[in-house]
Amino acid sequence: MNLLLFDIDGTLLLSGGAGTRAMDRGFHLLFGIQEATRGHDFSGMIDPVILKDLFFHFRREGCTPEELNIMIEVYLRFLEEELETSSGFRVLPGVAELLDRLSLRKDVRLGLATGNLEKGARMKLERAGLLPYFCFGAYGSDTEERPRIVSLAIERAKRLPGNSTGNHVAFVIGDTPLDIQAGKGAGALTVAVATGTKSVVELRSHSPTHLFTNFTQTEDFLRILN
Repeated sequence: MNLLLFDIDGTLLLSGGAGTRAMDRGFHLLFGIQEATRGHDFSGMIDPVILKDLFFHFRREGCTPEELNIMIEVYLRFLEEELETSSGFRVLPGVAELLDRLSLRKDVRLGLATGNLEKGARMKLERAGLLPYFCFGAYGSDTEERPRIVSLAIERAKRLPGNSTGNHVAFVIGDTPLDIQAGKGAGALTVAVATGTKSVVELRSHSPTHLFTNFTQTEDFLRILN
């Protein structure tokens, strides 16, 4: 069984900056800080880690679990609003056709391995019309360690009906070096796609198992599966 674990932002879709705007609004509401995310590159990072890093950057102290929960709650509230109105939101080229093809295969399970909070991930995928494709996953709300997110997704996939026995080959599919590193750390094969902020050259330097410019190469992608 092929377990395909997709990242979301920059891999399946672009939110048009909805997540960044939601965090900026949250930090302005809670702390009076304008444009908190300006000058930071959070590609491939985990949402709770981003919030904690921003908190430390501006407050010079770690946040408590209670403070983190408040930041998460406010962020998700603003994220929902931003996703509804984001003019730049779009599904990336080739994604819908690829997921259609993969969903018809009996040797494939489609899942998620993302740094998004689970609720945030579902919001984005619902807006994109992609949520029904995915029957399992692991999220930034599960753990703050990227390899552990991948491992959890694999564990959950194996508990799905009909998946408990037999061989499983996991592929981590993402657009950043952190996705590649997480997949390798969990013992998975890695598929990098240059549809986010990182170039083909930069992604190749991290030695993914497979590398694509985008997902319009549907037949080429299908050939990597066992």
